[in-house]
Amino acid sequence: MWQAFRNEMAPLGLEIVTVGLDTAGVEACRPFIESAAPEHPSLIDAHHRMAELFGVVNIPNGVWIDEHGQIVRPAEPAPAPPSIELERNMNLGDMAEIPERMMAIMGEASKIQANPQGYEAALRDWAANGADSEFALTEHEVIERSGSRSSAEALGHAHFEMATHLELTGDHDAAIRHFRSAHELVPSNFAYRRQAWSLEPSLDGPLARFWQGPAAGDEAAWPYAGDWLTDVREMGAENYYPTWTA
Repeated sequence: MWQAFRNEMAPLGLEIVTVGLDTAGVEACRPFIESAAPEHPSLIDAHHRMAELFGVVNIPNGVWIDEHGQIVRPAEPAPAPPSIELERNMNLGDMAEIPERMMAIMGEASKIQANPQGYEAALRDWAANGADSEFALTEHEVIERSGSRSSAEALGHAHFEMATHLELTGDHDAAIRHFRSAHELVPSNFAYRRQAWSLEPSLDGPLARFWQGPAAGDEAAWPYAGDWLTDVREMGAENYYPTWTA
């Protein structure tokens, strides 16, 4: 959908850059990138530098950067443009064979709220009008929306960086300890939680890596305090993304 939107808007000077945040790296992202066959730059961020540099805390998030390299909208929910109609061939197989837990996850996911129409309209307006768009924020507004980082959050980011380093060097058990600390210190970063969960063996199926959690009967072996289903039920699926503000 983003590829089709990018091709439509490219004559106005808009470029899309997609970034896969995944410590599992190239092989984890390859099937999705190859399936999309993007013509725009498609990057892989194994260390979640997008969180450190731009404040990305969930997916999909978008950051608007103008032709001068200036951020004009900081990280915010970025649902795919709903006006783009594509043929969908996702095959989930026999619904009767989908594990009960995955069915529950899909049920919660269906309750997640966003404003794809509003976001697309704003993006189209910015592409057409540039700095004159009502949706392009001033430097002061960008800084205000970005907020400040507490010392606890800074320490949490450091723990996550250490966790990804340890994971990439093959020390999974040591990585878990630092992932846990990052989750406790930066509870607002859902991408940090989901990254750690996705590295654990759990559910099978086409969507498993996104919504990991303990397999049925194996809860005692799960190394984390939460999981996607538990945490989303606790917070309320309607709160999964913050309300989009123009």
